[in-house]
Amino acid sequence: MKLEFLGIGKRFVRADGRSLDVLDDVSFTVEPRGFVSLVGPSGCGKSTILNLLAGLLAPDRGTIRIGGHPLDRRRHRIGYVFQKPRLLNWRTVRQNVEFALRADGVLALVGLTPFADEFPLTLSGGMQQRVAIARALAIEPDVLLMDEPFSHLDELTARAQRRELLRFRDKIEATVLFVTHNALEAVYLADRVFVLGARPTRIEAAFTVEAPRTREIDEPYVLQLQRSVLAALGAP
Repeated sequence: MKLEFLGIGKRFVRADGRSLDVLDDVSFTVEPRGFVSLVGPSGCGKSTILNLLAGLLAPDRGTIRIGGHPLDRRRHRIGYVFQKPRLLNWRTVRQNVEFALRADGVLALVGLTPFADEFPLTLSGGMQQRVAIARALAIEPDVLLMDEPFSHLDELTARAQRRELLRFRDKIEATVLFVTHNALEAVYLADRVFVLGARPTRIEAAFTVEAPRTREIDEPYVLQLQRSVLAALGAP
């Protein structure tokens, strides 16, 4: 489904009563089955955007639409993959995913069928995160939110997980919004990259990734576009 984030503003109240403006007139669109990366400095409001889309927070102004309709958790299915897997260690891989309904198909999709009856603590960190992704996909989401899902992994494992995500992303129907602070990861995975500025956050730049989805992370075009994203972030 098409995702529209229209003129969104969000502020929080500090413990001392002062207001903190986090988002200021943030607008972007993700086409159906599109994959967009949001990249920006720490604390700029990337996770706030995901929490608004998940219905965990309400915007102070602006409108969020999915499939042309205002966001409604009763109408729209939202999958959420967090930074840490958040699995139930006393349940098997299959039982963790069955919490979200459809297990076997998504376990096969992410390559975990042989481990369906194992417990999460017996799996590597990368495999645990794949269980978390399978759980989010099991509800057949309209929108899949991913909040720095590989940031806690070592680089070799993270590279393998990014490659795995590219492998199966064309097989899912969801529109994907992927948050990261890693410019190379953002370019490698996405169809489009939106660069966020410091608080109060706005979209500072947008890039279209004009490369096949079977791209390699170290190919010249990906590295060149990464440099452009870094420049938009103000990197020296």
